[in-house]
Amino acid sequence: MAVLQEVGQEIMQWSERLALHSEPGWAEKGQLTVTYLTPAHLAVADELKALMGEAGFDEISIDAVGNVVGIYFGEDRASPMLLTGSHYDTVRNGGKYDGRLGILVPIAVVKSLSSQKRRLPYGIEVVGFSEEEGQRFRATFLAAGALTGSFDPAWLSQLDADGVSMAEAMQAAGLPGTLSAIQNIQRDPKKYLGFVEVHIEQGPVLCEKALPLGVVTSINAGVRATCKTIGLAGHAGTTPMSMRQDAMLAAAEISLMAEQRARADEGSVATVGQIQVPGGSINVIPGECVFTLDMRAPTDPQRDALVTDIVKEAEVICARRQVQFEYTEVMRASAAPSNPEWQSRWERAVAKIGQPIFKLNSGAGHDAMKMHTIMPQAMLFVRGGNRGISHNPLEIITADDATLAAKAFEALLEEIN
Repeated sequence: MAVLQEVGQEIMQWSERLALHSEPGWAEKGQLTVTYLTPAHLAVADELKALMGEAGFDEISIDAVGNVVGIYFGEDRASPMLLTGSHYDTVRNGGKYDGRLGILVPIAVVKSLSSQKRRLPYGIEVVGFSEEEGQRFRATFLAAGALTGSFDPAWLSQLDADGVSMAEAMQAAGLPGTLSAIQNIQRDPKKYLGFVEVHIEQGPVLCEKALPLGVVTSINAGVRATCKTIGLAGHAGTTPMSMRQDAMLAAAEISLMAEQRARADEGSVATVGQIQVPGGSINVIPGECVFTLDMRAPTDPQRDALVTDIVKEAEVICARRQVQFEYTEVMRASAAPSNPEWQSRWERAVAKIGQPIFKLNSGAGHDAMKMHTIMPQAMLFVRGGNRGISHNPLEIITADDATLAAKAFEALLEEIN
């Protein structure tokens, strides 16, 4: 079988079709923001269903957490499935290819199979994961978590910035919004061959090396936390510097400390992505500061040491500044090394289409790291332009690289015996 040479251009067109939908306040500025179960999110789900229908999938549905699921059966409907896909939500003011590329590539390959009326000895299940970014609710990987049986029941009562609970948001979107319905979509790994994911690299390595594809060896471990420093608000003009309990400066020092600690390790990273002074004023010493910490490393032990050191030193900083420190972990994901057999299949697939084999690890988290907990997984990275920038409107790929990704996916299918 062979996908058309123009398949990459079609994938690019599909990406533009999905990117037509963005949330109010962002759409007017030409910016892409699609968070969980908003009208824009539901519109993208409808577009994916339509694309799957046009491609010739046998069954298309939306499940209890909003995943868009397309099934293309094998020669025997009872034969096992290859599970693949990625997420279709975005960060705020994000790019067009993060996650979505990993849905569109297998759709293109299924379209090719369907047009040839060809069935494989196994089926293909493509999942457009409804949530991966953790933007509206602090429930990262809730979509993949539902498939793996790790959906946290407490998430249903979690509130968004407008005071809407997740359960209410689900029901407003036409989903059941009940734990029992979510538990019913858990996958039985015995029915699957494994999980593979195609994803834009989100980093500069492939771009700098002028390579279109990379085979992922492992996904880094990570921890996310929300933090709060509580000091004492006071008059900015009358309180001497030596007598202040400034919550913002404590948070700032913690941020710099986290940066310094992460730099001490090869491969570790630490990021304060959000920081706010609730109710702050220009002439008031900050009495409270809330911020986030994202800490990642190539292995679980290295990540754990990073987190332990940062939290311990944060407590020291706050004690010295006479400020309270609160730390709440909201996500912990173990490192997910690629399954050796599936990684080798990707390597052979890349070689088969005439591309050099290049291996690298992933500093970003992906749905594959959740699927890793119940079945073998392996990923293929696609080069991003603009030095691999992602989570940014400058995120870009080329039609040629999209074509190569589809061809590699096809070659991977031929590697499954």
